[in-house]
Amino acid sequence: MNVPRLTSRFSFSLLVLPVAGLAIGIGALPATAAASDFKAVVELFTSQGCSSCPPADAELARLAEEGDVLALSYHVDYWNYRGWVDTLATRDSTERQYGYAETLKRKGVYTPQAVVNGVDHANGANPAAVQALIDKHAATGQGLSVEVEAAYDDAGVTISIGPGSGEASIVAVYFDDSNTVEIERGENAGSTITYRHSVREIETVGMWAGTAQTLKLPASVLSARNGTGCAILLQVVERDGDPGRILGAAMISGTQGS
Repeated sequence: MNVPRLTSRFSFSLLVLPVAGLAIGIGALPATAAASDFKAVVELFTSQGCSSCPPADAELARLAEEGDVLALSYHVDYWNYRGWVDTLATRDSTERQYGYAETLKRKGVYTPQAVVNGVDHANGANPAAVQALIDKHAATGQGLSVEVEAAYDDAGVTISIGPGSGEASIVAVYFDDSNTVEIERGENAGSTITYRHSVREIETVGMWAGTAQTLKLPASVLSARNGTGCAILLQVVERDGDPGRILGAAMISGTQGS
């Protein structure tokens, strides 16, 4: 479903905190959790109140299960008026999608929209179209190009970023591994859907200027954020604050391989 651009557009803003006092955290992490090498980052913008979304939600779940793509699900809130309030929707997710609309020079937003590596989009219910973008980016150099690793142990979180070119934000995206929802009203009334990697919070935890960098965060703050997993995105942010190309990614998860 398509939505026109809002007359007063959302701004894409991420919380920037000094590292020394940073509160980034996820609950129920294992003693160790390692990052993976991902081929791409796929961000799905979806809604429990959108009848076109369940096939895209299923495809996102498949990508999350396979594990070679970092798959994240953002539930938007602009369909809540249609009879069902999405239990996972956040205004931050809606703002992020409108930010992408600016970056991608679109007049509006729609669900289900899959944004690939922050630079292109396709209907999230069309697996072939999403895969075509992943393959195109890999072939043309638009894919993930900077090594990013993240690990957790008793000492805290260590984020390591390799060298590259340009500047980017280090973004922490906190997500739930799995949520099963019984939808009682709206376009999907009567459905029970399991959502994977639903994003709960987003914040910027540091900046990268093209040189190899290691960022360490204390273990004492790991319980401060919602979610059971955390994705680390190395993402270009435009001057107006809108999200841009994702240069690298890693994931710490409460369930190995999820």
